[in-house]
Amino acid sequence: MAQAQRTAIVTGAARGIGAAIATRLAADGMSVAVLDLDEGACAGTVEAIKAAGGDAVAVGADVSDEASVAAAVERVAEALGGPTVLVNNAGITRDNLLFKMSVADWDAVMGVHLRGAFLMSRAAQKHMVEAEFGRIVNLSSVSALGNRGQVNYSAAKAGMQGFTKTLAIELGRWNVTANAIAPGFIETEMTAATAERVGMPFEDFKAAAAKQIPVARVGQPEDIAHTVSFLASEGAGFVSGQVIYVAGGPRD
Repeated sequence: MAQAQRTAIVTGAARGIGAAIATRLAADGMSVAVLDLDEGACAGTVEAIKAAGGDAVAVGADVSDEASVAAAVERVAEALGGPTVLVNNAGITRDNLLFKMSVADWDAVMGVHLRGAFLMSRAAQKHMVEAEFGRIVNLSSVSALGNRGQVNYSAAKAGMQGFTKTLAIELGRWNVTANAIAPGFIETEMTAATAERVGMPFEDFKAAAAKQIPVARVGQPEDIAHTVSFLASEGAGFVSGQVIYVAGGPRD
């Protein structure tokens, strides 16, 4: 019953993995703030949640901007109640080899992933501490282990793991957990764009990826949403500071 009263914020929730997470948390009984840079783009996710009987609001915010984040979290607290579940999913890619990568592309990726997760977590934690309950789930990636052409993204996703472990240490005394999920190949618009960039039909791109994955398929956004659902649950209170690779096989 208690979990039905929880309020969750999912960043980057207009589409893809974020939308699947928001939909799943709503199905779990949470009120969900569907947050994205473009508030209008959140409409589809919000409508789907409401159509299924859930409670959701669309919130536009730039997670890399301090004032925008503060206003967004306050708006969520007023509309749905203090957020005690936060999923830092917002992310962008600006892939290039090191010698071609611009400072702007480095900064953009760091800003959304690391600065964004920091600002959102800092703003939301006061509500969690007050409630003496909190769940922070950060999206890392198998790219944290290194990936050609993604020095910015890999560094950000590796940084997300250290960020997560430190949150777990600092916030644990208030019954606030922090964990990270590191997805492998997930079928989304982002991976479709990668296929297009390398000049390969998406179906061929997915088939090639599946051959390298022990469970012999690529992941779906729902695979990540299932894992978030567990980590955000009441029952996951003794799991904190962990990085879970959801990649169809062992990756570490």
